[in-house]
Amino acid sequence: MTITALPEPINPPHLHDPAPEFRARTTMGMRTLSDYRGRWLLFFSHPADFTPVCASEFVAFARAADRFAALDCALLALSVDSLYSHLAWLRSIRAQFGVEITFPIIEDPSMAIARSFGMITSNAADTALVRAVFVIDPIGIVRSILWYPMTTGRNIEELLRLVAALRTSDAHHVSTPANWAPGDDVIVPPPQSSEGLYEPIGPGEDWYYHTAPIRAEPAAATVVAKVKRA
Repeated sequence: MTITALPEPINPPHLHDPAPEFRARTTMGMRTLSDYRGRWLLFFSHPADFTPVCASEFVAFARAADRFAALDCALLALSVDSLYSHLAWLRSIRAQFGVEITFPIIEDPSMAIARSFGMITSNAADTALVRAVFVIDPIGIVRSILWYPMTTGRNIEELLRLVAALRTSDAHHVSTPANWAPGDDVIVPPPQSSEGLYEPIGPGEDWYYHTAPIRAEPAAATVVAKVKRA
């Protein structure tokens, strides 16, 4: 049974583009991209079933599934292998690692979905997909794209951090600095006028770079100003 993307765009999506719609058969029934509206989605591809790096990743994703769910982020995988290959591989993972894969895996033997997302390029040596990751927001917009070579497994902790950072930026209208982790201070938007331009700042900061913690209460206030002292 061949499932095609609806429709296949001329160019793959870039950041802030709508993710291409699709309807596909998966290990957990039929899925469409629109099924995930209203929540975040980590959509990722793997080169092939029954491969060692992919197996390590799927075990790691499965063990972190509850942590993604706590971020209101669903997991959805894809490869060009058939549904029956996927099912056999899931059985093998459970038997060998004692881990059950609780997120769906799309079959894409026609490569239509993979091509619509740019996972397979015209100069690729074969049809094996690189390890692509698309973070798609609740309204279906691509917010992050990452590419990994076939030899390198993904860092699940970093993907969790990435989703948390995107959610934080959206919710509080702030940015996150290098090596940010949930609970750390965030970067407050710089002043757009002279108002607030001369507020006191601490060492290592300037008018264009100022950090503050996120205030949990009251909910209406997103950040509280903090003056760092030496």
